[in-house]
Amino acid sequence: MNDRRRTPRRRSLAVAVAAVLAALAIMPLASSADSGLGQLNSELGAQQARQQQLQSSLSGLSQVIGGLSGQIALVQSREAAVEAELAQDRVRLLATQTALARERRLLALLRARLARGRMLLARQLVSSYESDNPDLMTVLLEANGFKDLLEKLSFLRDAEQQQQAIITFTRRARNEADGAARRLAALELRDEQVTEDATLRSRALAGMNSLLQSKRGALERAQAVQRAALAASQARSGQIQAQISQIEAQQAAQRAAEEQAAQQQASAGGGSAGAPVAGSGGWVIPGSIVECESGGQNLPPNGAGASGYYQIMPGTWKEYGGTGSSAYGASRAEQNLVASRIWAGGSGASNWVCAGMVGIR
Repeated sequence: MNDRRRTPRRRSLAVAVAAVLAALAIMPLASSADSGLGQLNSELGAQQARQQQLQSSLSGLSQVIGGLSGQIALVQSREAAVEAELAQDRVRLLATQTALARERRLLALLRARLARGRMLLARQLVSSYESDNPDLMTVLLEANGFKDLLEKLSFLRDAEQQQQAIITFTRRARNEADGAARRLAALELRDEQVTEDATLRSRALAGMNSLLQSKRGALERAQAVQRAALAASQARSGQIQAQISQIEAQQAAQRAAEEQAAQQQASAGGGSAGAPVAGSGGWVIPGSIVECESGGQNLPPNGAGASGYYQIMPGTWKEYGGTGSSAYGASRAEQNLVASRIWAGGSGASNWVCAGMVGIR
């Protein structure tokens, strides 16, 4: 590399020294800001990834809600059907209880009749046992005339008919009482079955309601957790964005101050060191080279070690008066100063590979 640096005047040297000192003073701040900005961007990316996961989870939860809504509608429909069946069972149960009460009253009446019939029959049997049973010959011999005979025969016939009526009444009362008892037993069994069915349906309804409430509660809790996490992540992202904006504003102000210092240095030194090249977009070498080398960004060292806006190698950086281990850690003003020395009015263009690529020799 040809070294064509000219000896500056005292005033230019003083201005250059002041610019270098100013660059050294702000260099740790710039490096620290770049590091903090990188951490914030990394955290912001993590928060954004977290938000995407939460939104995806909420989307899946919404699909589950949609499926659950159909299940809830089905359960509610079944619940209404069970309520209707339960109401019908209650009506039947009431009717059964009414019929059961009627049958019980009838059974009591029939049992009373049976008891009366049995009592009459018992009296008749006792009376027959205690009195002699006259036969037909005795009645004929003891009768006082034909009229008396007819009266005695009529009395015997009436007594026999009354006895047969009492026996018939007793048998009928017993049969009716037995039938009423059987009907009462059947009604009691039906009453038990209706009650059991109503109980089972009531339990099924309670189970359905419990399942419905459990699913709904779990769904609401999951939604609350997901939304709270998403809101917290969004709030943190807003804080990070504000910090990034603040740091970027500080860096913009710093770059403006560096450019102003570089312009003042160029004006004081007659444009001999660190002055922007005409039409270069504010760079001290042609802007097309800078765009090709770094895209106008202060890049960290690559695999070969080149870094900074101008992609200066560590050895060249040291050789031309750069401070620190690489150009990446220096301010833009210092990088401009070192690059202008390497450029040397254009004679050092071959130090940049991109110069030949953009047609500059």
